[in-house]
Amino acid sequence: MRPRTGYLAVAIAVVAAVLAACSSGGSSGTSGGTSGTSATTSAQSPQYGGTLNYLVSGLLSEWDLGLDPATGGAAPSIYEDAIFGQLFRLTPSGGIQPVLATGYTVTDGGTVLTITLHSGVKFSDGTPLNAAAVVWNINRDLATPSTASPVGSWPPLVKTNGITTPNNLTVVLHFSAPYAPLIATLIGSNVNHIASPAAFAKLGAKQFQKSPVGAGPFEVESNLVDHQLTLTKNPSYFQTGRPYLDKLEFTAVADDQTAMESLQAGSGQAAQITTPQMITEAQGNSQFTTMITKGSTPTLIQLNTSAPPFNNKLARQAIYYATDAQALAQHLYNSMFPTSESFLGPGDLFYQPTVPGYPGYDPAKAKQIVTSLGGLDISLFGPNDPLDTEALQAIAQMWQQVGIKVTVHPYSLEGQIQAFSKSWQAALQSNGAWDPGISDGLPFRFLSAAPFSGVHDKSLDAMMAQADATLDTAQRATDYHNIAQYISSQAYAPFLVASAPVSVTASDVHGPGLTTEIPVISTVIVPYWDEAWIGK
Repeated sequence: MRPRTGYLAVAIAVVAAVLAACSSGGSSGTSGGTSGTSATTSAQSPQYGGTLNYLVSGLLSEWDLGLDPATGGAAPSIYEDAIFGQLFRLTPSGGIQPVLATGYTVTDGGTVLTITLHSGVKFSDGTPLNAAAVVWNINRDLATPSTASPVGSWPPLVKTNGITTPNNLTVVLHFSAPYAPLIATLIGSNVNHIASPAAFAKLGAKQFQKSPVGAGPFEVESNLVDHQLTLTKNPSYFQTGRPYLDKLEFTAVADDQTAMESLQAGSGQAAQITTPQMITEAQGNSQFTTMITKGSTPTLIQLNTSAPPFNNKLARQAIYYATDAQALAQHLYNSMFPTSESFLGPGDLFYQPTVPGYPGYDPAKAKQIVTSLGGLDISLFGPNDPLDTEALQAIAQMWQQVGIKVTVHPYSLEGQIQAFSKSWQAALQSNGAWDPGISDGLPFRFLSAAPFSGVHDKSLDAMMAQADATLDTAQRATDYHNIAQYISSQAYAPFLVASAPVSVTASDVHGPGLTTEIPVISTVIVPYWDEAWIGK
């Protein structure tokens, strides 16, 4: 459960479905990469035609929220990227690639964002994608209650001229304060998906949620909510020769087991798998290509530092010393992913593998502290999926070995939200983002005012604000490394494993985000659908 303000971060419900890929290529394993028969297919020439059936399960499927960017679910969405395209996306190496836009600039000390658009781009209903359409979308996205809105990340727009359009292809946003992750927040929010204002007016809100109109590589053919979404090639897509596929289907499945069975039967061609055992099996099967990405949302044990016992630093240190992250990475994740000592994973902009002075696993020290405190009795909750339930039990056993009494509570998504609203002690969660400054990243678990934070430290708040306002990339890296060390020194939350999403595809499927690695700005891989293709 990560209520999205910049974009969806659902790792509270699915620990393994975290994120990030910040470079292409590489070998399989903890460093990312591909395995299977299609590991070298990126050099092949794309072929035209065919239908790709992409299997979605769990929180990847949000049809019930609709496909309207302003009111729908996750952003970036695996569905919406195909229908609307994007103003911008990340390149395989982590740069900013204009798509429907031609570029952007950040000026006036980081308070003005200027976006320029391609000339002649039309929505699939034939109406123009111009500056007026973008402004209509931005105003609507900022005003609606969708948690995919950037409103919780971006500073407020200035009241007098918050958005201006110097010409038909230029949009200028004027913010009230500098904010370094301006463009990263845009890419990860619904503002990156531009819908047709004319189609919305014609269809009405309810029908537009089911059959929206955009300017992306595909358009909606049929939508059987919570079952199958069928998209067909957009003949008026502005990029000549794209997309390669004739059709793109999204089919809902119950779980990883069902997805793997469908892949083996050939009824589906691609899926994201989070169960380590199934990932290992897929890696050894020449029928599939398996791509492991780099995580940027490490799991952590969140501690409520405003209430006993974790308002006592010694109690927090005991949890650090009693928790063996390496054992969790080895036994739960088959050593596929590295451990982390902070909110930064290998897919982050500012990745730092270790934190100086981090209090690592030391059961003798844990026992000593627990004894000095006269014992600890902890209630630990987390998601109730099989992997996380196993993780909760493993953590409880570690703590019990040093004399800590533990009660474990696996909760549904709704149950976890309720738990955070009451008195709580410890929770298995996740934290981080490709750019840690956005509100779904570092602030989500550590900002005093954040509803799901366990920390209320004004000094830490000030450090985060400083990093947000710093435009120099090297200085921002230093700021976040200092924040990681500060969190460690205060023993605010032990970090565990930087797990990541894994793509499993049929051996004849190809494309960025399917068989070649791209950065993952959200908790799921969103392939470049205009570049996906099928062929030997």
